[in-house]
Amino acid sequence: MKVCNYRDVAPDTEIAGVALHLVISAQDGAPHFAMRVLEVQPGASTPFHSHWWEHEVFILAGRGKLRGGEGEWEVAPNDAVYVPGDEEHCFTNTGSEVLRFICCIPHH
Repeated sequence: MKVCNYRDVAPDTEIAGVALHLVISAQDGAPHFAMRVLEVQPGASTPFHSHWWEHEVFILAGRGKLRGGEGEWEVAPNDAVYVPGDEEHCFTNTGSEVLRFICCIPHH
């Protein structure tokens, strides 16, 4: 088992304004899924992209928009989001505070 505070996991900051904390991965013995905590700064966005795997997302804090091929949706704390595989998507922080969310994906 593993218990950690996501803030103790060094983030990947390759994308400007986005911190990705990989809190559970295959290296922890998780055989199927990875859990990530993302923090998107005000005005910043994850890239508009697609891939074969799905996302399950839970919004913890902040406000934003999920953009997809079929439109845009407002997201706020306590919202659960499902993004199917192969669907273009991005999360944009439209608020004044950090947009923080949990994102679970299969290992790829």
